[in-house]
Amino acid sequence: MTEFDTFGGVYPAMCTPFHDDGSIDFETLRADAQRLESAGVDGLVPMGSTGESATVSHDEHIEVIDAVIDAVDVPVIAGSGSNNTAEALSLSQRAADAGADALLLISPYYNKPEQRGFIEHYETIADEVDVPQIVYNVPSRTGQNIEADTVAELAEHESIQGFKAAGGDLNQVSEIVEKTRDEEFDVLSGNDGETLPILSVGGTGCISVAANVEPERMGGMVHAALDEDYAEARARHHDLGPLFRGMFWETNPIPVKAALEIRGHGNGNVRSPLTEATPETYERLESLLAEYDKPYAAEAR
Repeated sequence: MTEFDTFGGVYPAMCTPFHDDGSIDFETLRADAQRLESAGVDGLVPMGSTGESATVSHDEHIEVIDAVIDAVDVPVIAGSGSNNTAEALSLSQRAADAGADALLLISPYYNKPEQRGFIEHYETIADEVDVPQIVYNVPSRTGQNIEADTVAELAEHESIQGFKAAGGDLNQVSEIVEKTRDEEFDVLSGNDGETLPILSVGGTGCISVAANVEPERMGGMVHAALDEDYAEARARHHDLGPLFRGMFWETNPIPVKAALEIRGHGNGNVRSPLTEATPETYERLESLLAEYDKPYAAEAR
């Protein structure tokens, strides 16, 4: 396993490809992992929300993580969260045993725990599983926000080393960076359109949907910002803006799977209750992606 000095850079939130019968397409999964690695990403994140983790069995969950680990040499951050602490602990232990370099733990959804419940949940897992862990806050999916003071307390645990911010509150993200500066703790963007603002206040990278489609462009933006070349980072941010928005024309991961199909990387199959992208979305994505098939404007000059 990799010893993380920092969760820096671009980590695509990988899709899980399915055959027409709903079974997992492991051949396409491995090929996609290798495609992204070849594009220069800093690591991969299987079995997050974009990977449809809510609709796979626990055995399938670990099989996907295992397949990605075996396919690449870059670090693998495995999604292993649940709304059930015992279940999240089991998945985390199994992912660590499979060789995951780190874990991404979505906050307990549906239950809507109090802040002390978040602390108990995450510390229970961190006490038992000795790999770096990232707390994942996405209130639009879970129904409850993890507050900045809660994150700061969790950051004191040696195994809890990062926070994925997908709450849409840049003030809170800035406060979390401020309150965790004395810890070995990284803040990553979980919303592509907020990545550059988060980097500007001290974030270190992103777990990205758009990076599945445009990994090189996404890497260019993030690493320009990390190198403090904000003029270039802003230009790249605005270049990518239409793609960021397009990835949410329907519920994630419906559009990104359709985009990958258009690009020749698998198909648009999703598991129920999600539905395939509409013909209108496919048409809009084809027009959008045609623009990204052209050279990046600054590189073409």
